[in-house]
Amino acid sequence: MSRIDRYLLAQLLSVFAFFTLVLVAVYWVNRAARLFDAIVGDGQSFWVFLELSALTLPNVFRVVLPLSAFAAAVYVAIRMTRDNEMVVLHGTGQSYARLLRPVAVFGLIVALMLGVLMHVLSPMSRAQLAERQVAIASNISARLLRAGEFLQPTDGIVVFIRAIDDDGTLQDVFLSDARTDGRRVEYNAASALLVTGTESAVLIMRDGVALVFTEADARLTTISFDELTYDVGALIAPNIRQADVRELPTSALIGTNTQSLAALGVSLAELRFELASRVAQPLLAVVTALVGFTALFLGQFSRLGAWRQVLAAIFILAVLQLLANATAGIALRRADAAALAFAPVVAGFAVVAVMVWWSTRRRGRA
Repeated sequence: MSRIDRYLLAQLLSVFAFFTLVLVAVYWVNRAARLFDAIVGDGQSFWVFLELSALTLPNVFRVVLPLSAFAAAVYVAIRMTRDNEMVVLHGTGQSYARLLRPVAVFGLIVALMLGVLMHVLSPMSRAQLAERQVAIASNISARLLRAGEFLQPTDGIVVFIRAIDDDGTLQDVFLSDARTDGRRVEYNAASALLVTGTESAVLIMRDGVALVFTEADARLTTISFDELTYDVGALIAPNIRQADVRELPTSALIGTNTQSLAALGVSLAELRFELASRVAQPLLAVVTALVGFTALFLGQFSRLGAWRQVLAAIFILAVLQLLANATAGIALRRADAAALAFAPVVAGFAVVAVMVWWSTRRRGRA
């Protein structure tokens, strides 16, 4: 690699690191704000929020890295054009295709990062995140043990706890059960204890009264009790997590047979397209970097800036994304069409080749 290649590659990597940090921070803060409301507002601790936020980071990097590669390529190309470095390089006999070599190397470096994310980190984090979300949704204590609030853990159930002592005793408990049509039961207890097990949870209420109202005969029955056990485990339906092909490691995708597909509830088309996508999507980082850098070749230097070329590059990426969405719909329905995952990559390289040819031809005429 020549000195010019090393210089250009260093410029691209440094700017890429900056844009990655900025975009990850913006994207993560936006998602973390919504996650914070959902997690902490549901009675979970701040540490749970940090854990789930960390598990979303691999997917955030997967989305951000191609965008950062594009932004870095555009920024470096604009700066080199503005500082007349591009003119000097052309004056030394450097062709447009020659200038793209360090950009392609830069894109391959980003593609390797994406490959690690797509094949290893992202499936692991998705699986772990899904498991934690199921565990949190099944955490009865966090959903019920909140003092001073009327809680509705499920339809037809309202719970209110005035205070919770340090030893876990619940003071002045109110529970309304209206799940049965035409019948409502309300429990008022001076104190209670929530006893949880591995598969169930019961609320032991003490010194209270149960009011049973039947709509059919408009009868209200009052029952006093010294101690009453209420199965609160039935309040929250068990969370049966559906299998997601994106959570499976690449080795599992390659070794999955027909019986395994039936057990997972995943179609052969979904499995093949996911496997092809994990190879194709990292290559899109090379395409985005080349498109961003090559687009600056299309126009002459202007004091108004290179906004037209940048808009053209953004338009090209938008078209490639539309192509990716269209081909994904087909590939997910047909198992023999998984190769369509590479359609945006092939189209992107073709567009880059056309732009280089056009720029070279115009330069030759000049």
